[in-house]
Amino acid sequence: MKILALLGLATATGSTALGYEAAYPMTVAGFCEVKTLPAGSVLRASSQGEYFDENNDLFMRLFRTINQNKVAMTVPVEAKMSPGTMVFYLDVASAKRKDLQTPPGVVRQTLPPRMVASIGIRGGYTRESYEKNLAQLRAWLKTQTKWRVVGEPYAVYWNGPFTLPPLKRSEVHLPVQKIN
Repeated sequence: MKILALLGLATATGSTALGYEAAYPMTVAGFCEVKTLPAGSVLRASSQGEYFDENNDLFMRLFRTINQNKVAMTVPVEAKMSPGTMVFYLDVASAKRKDLQTPPGVVRQTLPPRMVASIGIRGGYTRESYEKNLAQLRAWLKTQTKWRVVGEPYAVYWNGPFTLPPLKRSEVHLPVQKIN
């Protein structure tokens, strides 16, 4: 099953994706929403460069780490742009393990629950798509009087790198806070 995800054959629909545990529900393509992301245990790979210059290396570092530790595949992965980072969620069983080995450049972290504004996307994982959809999400947020941005945007990717671009699903998230 890990090979299916690497080849990009897993597609997320709700809380599971072809048997893979999903960290949270996917935002529907073409829609904006505010949603709460649950706390989670993650593996994080970082680089000094920009994400779109480093993404394959970040993905492969995380893939090798989960493969060597026999960790189940999960969806999605999250990516911050500058400096480039990629986050892989640990499944429930792996999150409890104390024996996970992480190589240099990969760290284990716990994320708290987060509130984000999200836009759902269908199509390739490109800088242009990320920037276009981030602009659309920011424009939508300007119409939402109950929320304010409180953090940096990041991308959320639901499919493996070898999925055909028209079939890929992603999101852009902006951390938000409710205005009292």
